Amino acid sequence: MSLANDSVMLEVTSLCKRFGSVQAVKNLTFEVKKGEVLGFLGPNGAGKTTTMRIITCFIPASSGAVKVCGMDTVEHDLEVRKRIGYLPENNPLYFDMTVREYLRFAGEIRGQTGTRLSNRISEMFQVCGLTKMENRQIGKLSKGFKQRVGLAQAMLHNPDLLILDEPMSGLDPNQIIEIRQLIKKMGEEKTVIYCSHILSEVAATCNRILIINEGAIVAAGTPDELTAGASTSSGFTLKVKGDKASVQSKLSAVDGVTGVIVHEAGEWLEASVTTGKEDIGEKIYKCVSENGWSLAELKRHSASLEDVFTQLTRG
Repeated sequence: MSLANDSVMLEVTSLCKRFGSVQAVKNLTFEVKKGEVLGFLGPNGAGKTTTMRIITCFIPASSGAVKVCGMDTVEHDLEVRKRIGYLPENNPLYFDMTVREYLRFAGEIRGQTGTRLSNRISEMFQVCGLTKMENRQIGKLSKGFKQRVGLAQAMLHNPDLLILDEPMSGLDPNQIIEIRQLIKKMGEEKTVIYCSHILSEVAATCNRILIINEGAIVAAGTPDELTAGASTSSGFTLKVKGDKASVQSKLSAVDGVTGVIVHEAGEWLEASVTTGKEDIGEKIYKCVSENGWSLAELKRHSASLEDVFTQLTRG
């Protein structure tokens, strides 16, 4: 079956899910293009995992439609499952199996056999950095290697769409870096949906971000678009030499400055300048130059993804 739209991997239209009187997902509509790494964000209880379970055919929607590779997840659920690799938040591993035994088992239940399966397992050992662990019992592996095994399982059948729900959960900083690099590598070949609470990782890894709250989409765009559109004020930090009172008054008089705080830092003065969204860095530099202050540092600060997330999900 061919794609209805060659550029679109996933289409979600007016998706709703109710559990009794609780509506967990409210009229979600979005697309994910082929080769895109989409960050899917939201606070606990926002409906992220429910949405992923509907996309993966694990649970049905109450209304709306989901298409993967142009195929409806209800009418063509078996074909859709073949196209999806899924790593849920609770990594489903058999701890008494070795890594090789587990991947062989996962491949066989997906219909892979013989040389084709053996070759694919060997490829996953290389891609996920598991070569030295192939005969280790999964229960004796570190959290980081268990996550690698889960990723290998999700990728084993070479899916078109890869869904990762909290893949960094419980990892130490070194393991997070390794898994981040692996996700970026996968994003070069696959369409990836990445659900996470670690916003810095999402910003560093994803091409586009979709934020949901209470089951509804509240924002979508690239990390730069989301932070640029935030209502949070931006500002600058300066490190200068001059008279403290003069620095305070002259910077406060610059057009576009809404607040200035100056404190002493040894021989220097550090000034925190609050501004609106307009970039007035040139005006601030001109003020420093005209007043003959020595300048050691001028840095701009803008809204972070954390700021945007907090605004949108805490009201």
